Amino acid sequence: MTRTVLRGGVVADGSGTPAGPADVAIVGGRIAAVGDVVREVGDVEVDCTSRMVLPGLIDAHSHADAAVFDPEVALALLRQGVTTVIAGQDGVSFAPGDGTYASEYLAALNGPHPTYRGGGVSGLLAGYDGRIPVNVGYLVPHGTVRHEVMGDADRPPSDDELRRMQVLVAAGLSEGALGLSTGLDYAPGYFADTAELIAMAAQVAGVGALYVSHLRGGYEDNIGAGVAEISEIALATGVSVHVSHLHAPWELIGASVRGAAAAGVDLSFDAYPYRRGCSLLAMPMVPPWLLRLGSAEAAKQLADPRIRARVIREWLPVMVSRPDMGERWADGITIAGVAALHDRWTQGRTVADAAAAVGVDAAEFGLRLIADSRLAVSAVLRVPQQRPIEELAQIFRHPAHLGSSDGIYVGGHPHPRGWGTFGRFLGRHVRERGDWSWAQAAVHLAGRTAARHGLADRGRIAAGCVADVVVLDPTTVADRADYEHPRQPAVGIDDVFVNGVAVLDHGRQTGSLPGKGLRRSASVRRMNDFVPQRNQ
Repeated sequence: MTRTVLRGGVVADGSGTPAGPADVAIVGGRIAAVGDVVREVGDVEVDCTSRMVLPGLIDAHSHADAAVFDPEVALALLRQGVTTVIAGQDGVSFAPGDGTYASEYLAALNGPHPTYRGGGVSGLLAGYDGRIPVNVGYLVPHGTVRHEVMGDADRPPSDDELRRMQVLVAAGLSEGALGLSTGLDYAPGYFADTAELIAMAAQVAGVGALYVSHLRGGYEDNIGAGVAEISEIALATGVSVHVSHLHAPWELIGASVRGAAAAGVDLSFDAYPYRRGCSLLAMPMVPPWLLRLGSAEAAKQLADPRIRARVIREWLPVMVSRPDMGERWADGITIAGVAALHDRWTQGRTVADAAAAVGVDAAEFGLRLIADSRLAVSAVLRVPQQRPIEELAQIFRHPAHLGSSDGIYVGGHPHPRGWGTFGRFLGRHVRERGDWSWAQAAVHLAGRTAARHGLADRGRIAAGCVADVVVLDPTTVADRADYEHPRQPAVGIDDVFVNGVAVLDHGRQTGSLPGKGLRRSASVRRMNDFVPQRNQ
């Protein structure tokens, strides 16, 4: 069996141990040795002189569920050093069921799946095996489960419906899902009360998996209420919990996370290094009473000029009053992706600019756009008050933080975070600012993420671990994507191994497809079990 040796690099192994010089030997898809590896006849060597060797990075929150089959997206991930994405986020994805619901409702975030037409979590995961160059872990999406059982019903489940949902969640977990996700600002997740979520989380706690949540209430100044609800769920069930894409003023984050920990909640969170967000345009523009009808009925209603007039009259003032919107909201929202072909000329334009081009009021234009695409319009959202980089750095330095992109890869003008997040973490927050050491970066972006998701043999460079490995140039690694050119790949990462196979060689894809749908292999590691790291 051929042995590959990464020779002469500096290894940050994902455990938090200070980085140091070492060779890494790979045999049969796993790491065979780390240290001073003696040369053997037949070795394939990769010269890592003056380069860092890290575990393959793990994106804790990704919408690449279907996009990962696109070679351009796969290259974007590999050029950032990402070897695993955690999909099934925000409570809506393809399995269980036949995938139709996610393909329609969140078409602007996930896009249609090229192969999955049913078969549950096991079928979805099997569809990744040997067909992509990276790995995919999957969370059972609560909203998809709820829709399978209850459709778009805006009410609590009956006892029978609750049992049926629990059966679907338990089945997904038994088939290898890493946990359960909820999206409590998206239909149908926001129809669920806390009691329903506790019943679902009990299934997760029973197998030692992770409960992951897009919190209720829109984050920012409402973060306290969202963390209070997830804490109630954790304390009622004993489940380990994780907050998706946490964004709020640092003082509120710090206080909320400290309060949860003091109450005995095992909590982690992920966050990305950008000050603009990306979501469905309907999230700010469409009132809850319409969203509760489901995407098809909401779009039908919005096609009626009288309903649009009512929304503008009653809801627009509420939207404008939000701190992340303001009077010039239409100048701060860039249209990223549109399902309706005849509206795709708007991609890359602000709502204000696109509306002006056709001589229509911005609010009226935005609502028409949403109706035309049955809510499948994504947008990049610029907040009026930009959070300073130092405040982002405080969030990233927190020991409960995991790195994520919240990457969305569909649409003509997507958010650059899908192409640049991990290059930015490494270039800006390690090399330029020193917010992390290289050893700490390997923990935040790989080791801790693997452990929290029950991936026992990934996220570390140690003998016996799966050989997901990244070789990078610490002097050049950086993001290149920006809001004007969002699809520019990162630089400085030229050699990547997935499951022991070279998938990026001198910056070029090799054509190998060793990626897998990852199955949970261990219980979630609790935050108290991690060794505290200096300067965090």
